[in-house]
Amino acid sequence: QVQLEERGGGLVQPGGSLTLSCAAFGSIVKINAMGWYRQAPGKQRELVASINSTGNINYQESVKDRFTISLDVAKSTALLQMNSLKPDDTAVYYCHADLLIAGSTNFMDADYWGQGTQVTVSS
Repeated sequence: QVQLEERGGGLVQPGGSLTLSCAAFGSIVKINAMGWYRQAPGKQRELVASINSTGNINYQESVKDRFTISLDVAKSTALLQMNSLKPDDTAVYYCHADLLIAGSTNFMDADYWGQGTQVTVSS
């Protein structure tokens, strides 16, 4: 079994910064990719940023030059550094992990989601 533990949400003023962390625990053989999605009230969940095991990174256009995603493979932890936050960044942020895990008899690819952490940008 695998679990994702998210930390770092909260309330911040416009222009402020927050760092989200997502740690994966369990029978992990390999991290294929990790990323962050967000969902604002009344809107669909959208990709914010993702990083794979070879270091390829994707950002949503609206967060480029403000957010930085990184991956510590040894700790199975992804970080999302968010700077110059705007009210439009307010949402629940969800960690996602694409992992190769050890089953009882074989290895298998599986997707996991964190429980979500609230980020509110407001003065």
